[in-house]
Amino acid sequence: MRWHRQYGSSGSLGRRLAVVQRLIRSELARRGPGPLRAVSLCAGDGRDLLGAIASWPGRSDLVARLVDRDRTLIARGTRRLARMGLARVEFVPGDAGRTTCLEGAVPADLVLLCGIFGNVSDADVRRTVQHAPELCAPGALVIWTRGRFAPDLTPSIREWFARAGFDEVAFVSIPGSTASVGAHRLSASPRPYRRGVRLFRFLPAGARPSDRARSLRTGNKRAVSPPKKDTPRASIGEP
Repeated sequence: MRWHRQYGSSGSLGRRLAVVQRLIRSELARRGPGPLRAVSLCAGDGRDLLGAIASWPGRSDLVARLVDRDRTLIARGTRRLARMGLARVEFVPGDAGRTTCLEGAVPADLVLLCGIFGNVSDADVRRTVQHAPELCAPGALVIWTRGRFAPDLTPSIREWFARAGFDEVAFVSIPGSTASVGAHRLSASPRPYRRGVRLFRFLPAGARPSDRARSLRTGNKRAVSPPKKDTPRASIGEP
């Protein structure tokens, strides 16, 4: 939980959050008034989406599902929902890495994949991108984050989105950090939702790409052990 407080600071996570919120607000302005369906995987307390819509005049039109395993963060987000009066936005505890958690909530106009790609294997990142059209309504916007630490996977991620039928709307590198935010719009036809598809599984702490990059920055050269099979998945989307 301590790491999550960094989103409220002026550090890289706080600045990344500001970019994500700006992209969400830009999409809301582009779409104009009317119903909007959104989903957020590894949503934490939902501050990216909820912060972006706080002053949106059409927020009562929002139908959203935010999925996370951390019940403390979910409780915090749920209290904020009550204060905002958002009756059609829900937090759901569960495994965000499997599409079952989105049954009845997709296809969505806005899909948030923030705080995920730095914590899973490259193969899982690619798999998630490949399946993204199954979560999307026509013309949906997907917003994602990933550090540009070596080896930088973001060029490949952008290419995978293109191959999956998306057009790039934005790619923002956060100054003074390796953090980055991407936004891609589905230009191809959506694909049918499939229940039970495994998109990703968090690697054990210490074996995640973001952890390895952090160790290098701090001079910790201790070798990282490869993840064991059947290791329990981490609960939420850390940086």
